[in-house]
Amino acid sequence: MNRAWIVAATVIAGSVANAAPESRSLAVPAAPAASAAPDPDGTGAQLRPAAADSRRIVGILEVRVEGVPDEVKESFQRRIEEQLDTKHYWLASRARMKQMMMRSTTWTEGCFVGRCITEVRRYTGADLVLLASLTGSGTNFGYVVTLVRTDTGRVLSQHAERCDVCTVNEVLDNTTQATMALLNAAPDKLPDETAERTATVDLAVGKVHQQLVARDRHARRVGLTLTAIGVAAAVAGVMLYELDDGRSYTVATAAGGGALALGGLAILTF
Repeated sequence: MNRAWIVAATVIAGSVANAAPESRSLAVPAAPAASAAPDPDGTGAQLRPAAADSRRIVGILEVRVEGVPDEVKESFQRRIEEQLDTKHYWLASRARMKQMMMRSTTWTEGCFVGRCITEVRRYTGADLVLLASLTGSGTNFGYVVTLVRTDTGRVLSQHAERCDVCTVNEVLDNTTQATMALLNAAPDKLPDETAERTATVDLAVGKVHQQLVARDRHARRVGLTLTAIGVAAAVAGVMLYELDDGRSYTVATAAGGGALALGGLAILTF
């Protein structure tokens, strides 16, 4: 009887022990890292470089094609992206430029030069914008690439050329090379056009001033010479008048000398 109670108690104790929760701690899974919010254009691409990025921003503002396939626009942009010195430049595509300019309430498509370009600088931060035009008919092609300053809206540099016997790929290569040449030739610090215009005006005014001074000095010399000759002639006429008993030629000599002297004084006065 006692043995039966002992066996029953052992079985109950084992069941209670198995029903108890495990004493070890369970690892809590780490929360997933928050994903970065997508950029406004929805592509995940950066619309503009970070604030600490010192690269010059160049925006492709317009690529116009006529007589060639529309795919040339994308091919041209892709070639520029592949060949551009990314250590020096940060390229904003046509799509990104358009996306950023949607925030402006005054800029409109078709503004390529002039004061309206300053809006592009305000909303994109681009120092320069690129305009490209490719036209063709048969084997005849032409292109124009232009770099425009966004601080003044003025053309910084431009290259235009035509080819009478070319393929689309050849003119696309030439356009790309011309664009890269313009970008590579752009100075790190754009010239101060206001200062240059002021210097030009100052130079012109300085030349005019020098001419006036030289003219004034010449007039002064002429006036002094005429006055001196006139005085000398007048004095000689008076002396001859006294020595030659007042003959008429002595009076004329004195009068002529007086006139010369008065003329010289008039020049010196005015």
